[in-house]
Amino acid sequence: MDEMARIVGKGRIRSMLRDFLDSEAAGGLVLMAVAALAILVANSPLAPTYFGAMSSYIGPLNLQHWINDALMAVFFLMVGLEIKREMLDGQLSSWSRRVLPGVAAAGGMVAPALIYVAFNSGDPQALRGWAIPSATDIAFALGVLSLLGPRVPVSLKVFLAALAIIDDLGAVVIIALFYTGDLSLMDLGGAALVLAALYGLNRGGVRSLLPYLLLGLVLWVLVLRSGVHATLAGVLLALTIPIRLTPGTPEATDAESPLHRLEHMLHKPVAFLVVPIFGFANAGVSFEGISASVLMEPLTLGVAGGLVLGKVIGVFGASAVMIRLGAADLPAGAGWGQLLGVSLLCGIGFTMSLFIGLLAFADTPALQDRVKFGILAGSLVAGLLGYLVLRVARREASPSRGSAS
Repeated sequence: MDEMARIVGKGRIRSMLRDFLDSEAAGGLVLMAVAALAILVANSPLAPTYFGAMSSYIGPLNLQHWINDALMAVFFLMVGLEIKREMLDGQLSSWSRRVLPGVAAAGGMVAPALIYVAFNSGDPQALRGWAIPSATDIAFALGVLSLLGPRVPVSLKVFLAALAIIDDLGAVVIIALFYTGDLSLMDLGGAALVLAALYGLNRGGVRSLLPYLLLGLVLWVLVLRSGVHATLAGVLLALTIPIRLTPGTPEATDAESPLHRLEHMLHKPVAFLVVPIFGFANAGVSFEGISASVLMEPLTLGVAGGLVLGKVIGVFGASAVMIRLGAADLPAGAGWGQLLGVSLLCGIGFTMSLFIGLLAFADTPALQDRVKFGILAGSLVAGLLGYLVLRVARREASPSRGSAS
C-alpha cells in the first residue's frame, strides 16, 4: 500500500509539472499579445488615458505601484513555492539534478551583467541597472518553445524551467541585496516576528492555508513599509508553507499538501492574470520624440547585448564546460544545436528584467524608457534567433555524455 501511494504521489507530481509547463507556455503567448497591445496603446490616441490611469492614486499608492508592489507579490509567492517544491521534491531535489541548470543559470546571470557593465562603465547612474539583463522570463521562453511542438524534447523544457527557477532565486537575492531603500528597523522587526509566527505554524503542524495567508498579508504590509521591496514578502511566505501533508511523511507522496494546493490554485491566475496585467502596465513605452539613435545608447545596448549575447555565452558556455568535463549530461534526447537554441531563448528577459529596471531607475522615467527599449529589442532578437535555431536543430536519438549532434 505504501509503495502504491508513493507511485501515485509521484504520478501526481509529474502531472503537476506538465500542467506547469503547459500553463506557462500558454501564459507566455498571452503575455506576448498583451505586451504588443501595451505598446500599441502607448502610441495611440489612448496614450494619455493609459499613462494617466497608471499614475492615478487609489488610496496610498498609484495604480502602477499597486500592480508592481501588491499584485506582483502574488507572482513572487508563486516563484517562492516553485523554488521550494523543486528544491525539496522536484527537478532540483538532488545535486546531480541541480548541477547543469544551476551552473547554466549562474553563467547566465554573470555574463549578461558583465556585458552591461562593459557598455556603461563610464556612467555611475546607469551602472545601477547591471542586473537587468540577468533575468530569464520563463513564460515567454516556454511560449516560444510551445510554437515548436514535438521538435523540442520534454527534457529541454524541464531544463529551461529548472534553470529559470534558479535564475528567479538569483533575482530575488539581487533585489533584496542591491535594490533596497532606506530601512525601517521597527517594521523589519515586526516582519521578523510575523515570519517567526509563520515558521511556528509550520512546525506546529498547521495545514490550513488561511492562517498562513492572513499572516502573509500582514507580512506584506510590514515589508512594504520597511524599505525592502514588498514583493519579497511573497517569497518569504512561500518558504513557510508546508510541503508535507502530515509531519514526518515524504514530500513525494504529498501532492495534496498545503504547498501543492496553493501552487495549483495560483498557477493559472498568475499565468493568465497577474503577469499579463504587469506586462500591460509596464511594457507600454511611447516612441514620441524618440529617434533610432536611442537604440545605440550605452544603456539600451547594455541591456539588449546582455540579453542576446550574455545569456547565450553564459548559459551555453557554462553548460558546454560541464558536459565536456563529464560533470553533467546533455538533456535526454537533445543535441548541441537544441541546447544552443534554448540558451538563446534564455535571453528573453521580459517580466523580471522590467521589474529590476523599474527598481534600478525608480526616479528616472527617461532611463526606464531606455531600459524598456533594450529589453524589448533584446528579447525580440533572442526569441527569434532561439526559435530559428530550434527549428533547424535536430534531436538526438538517445542521450550521450558530451557527444555533439
